[in-house]
Amino acid sequence: MKAENTLPSIVVVYHSGYGHTRRLAQAVAQGAEAALLEIDAQGTLPESAWMRLAAADLIVLGSPTYMGSASWQFKRFADDSSAAWMAQKWKDKLFAGFTNSGSMSGDKLSTLQYFMTFAMQHSGLWVGTGMMPSNTKAALRNDLNYVGSSSGAMATTPVDASVDEVLEGDIETARRFGERLQDVAKRYSNASPHEA
Repeated sequence: MKAENTLPSIVVVYHSGYGHTRRLAQAVAQGAEAALLEIDAQGTLPESAWMRLAAADLIVLGSPTYMGSASWQFKRFADDSSAAWMAQKWKDKLFAGFTNSGSMSGDKLSTLQYFMTFAMQHSGLWVGTGMMPSNTKAALRNDLNYVGSSSGAMATTPVDASVDEVLEGDIETARRFGERLQDVAKRYSNASPHEA
């Protein structure tokens, strides 16, 4: 276990097709004080990124939702993680996730469930948003967790919106999600073995 008051190592590994998911990744990373690892257009990461993942206390997974699941680039990364899986290098790490799509539903939940299954395959532990939804009649689209997800952060960006038009409420939800992840990771990494 880490010494008391040391910051846990958190990485956000993500793919972004058009830049909207990158904005969310940046917000999560800001809140979590995390490093960003972007999966490239071919679905690959440099060796240094794999080393960061191996050393991390918490891995945050991010991808746009395309056709009801993560992008193929993210799936290639997931398949490439089989060497880490075989050696159980990520066992007992914390995991979390976020996604974005053009529709309010867009079947984003299936992407988060894919991330959860991926984390469980690596013998990891999942962390949700810990956020109540903004679901009253008075709620506005830029309120926190307007999309209403507990499993991970969800954002909805119209397909004709520019990167700069990702809604501030979704960005703030992602940032607050990152803050929660930092807090959970601190408590987990500083706990004694029988408390974790």
